[in-house]
Amino acid sequence: MLTLHYFPGNASLTPHFLLREIGAPFELSLVDRSKDAQRSPEYLRLNPNGRIPTLVDGDLVVYETAAIVLYLTERFPEAGLTPPVGSKERAHFLRWVAHLGSTVQPEMRPYFYPEQHITDPAQAADVKRTAERRLAEMFDRIDNLLGAGPYVLGERYSAADPYLFMLVRWTRNMARPARELPSLARHAERMLARDAIREAFKVEGLEAPFV
Repeated sequence: MLTLHYFPGNASLTPHFLLREIGAPFELSLVDRSKDAQRSPEYLRLNPNGRIPTLVDGDLVVYETAAIVLYLTERFPEAGLTPPVGSKERAHFLRWVAHLGSTVQPEMRPYFYPEQHITDPAQAADVKRTAERRLAEMFDRIDNLLGAGPYVLGERYSAADPYLFMLVRWTRNMARPARELPSLARHAERMLARDAIREAFKVEGLEAPFV
């Protein structure tokens, strides 16, 4: 049985979306951040970084969102959430997952946790503003790359789509949310129409506005 260690709305949301798309049996295990459970000895034995998510599959432990995304697509190839290995489409898929996981997602941390990136508390507002500006530039480029879509890989739905959707969701309280960009707005609408997405929101107790 697969177990996803999660907290509502956190980076665990992408693997939660994927698990519901795949349809394989899994369990959710809450890591209560309000009680610093991600720093508990029990959780640190699974994920020494003390971050969420962590996926447990038997005696295998996988952490880092992008790694979990790739693992699930390969663990359940019948779900068709990744193009064939060695194909040009697969290369584009890997590029998207790497970009979202190593460029866009890390830029969210100084926006949400500016205090972790400074020694002078007076600089927190500037760090947050700078991160928001940089993220806006990133989403402008993503919007242009998406074009007519309808998905990240064009006509083909893949695991990169819920990953992008989660990151778009995280901008919902910014001065200019990513959902206001035309291609990303259409993409978000398509994602919200999927049963797996709506079910994950329901189970995690997340309420509208979702993006």
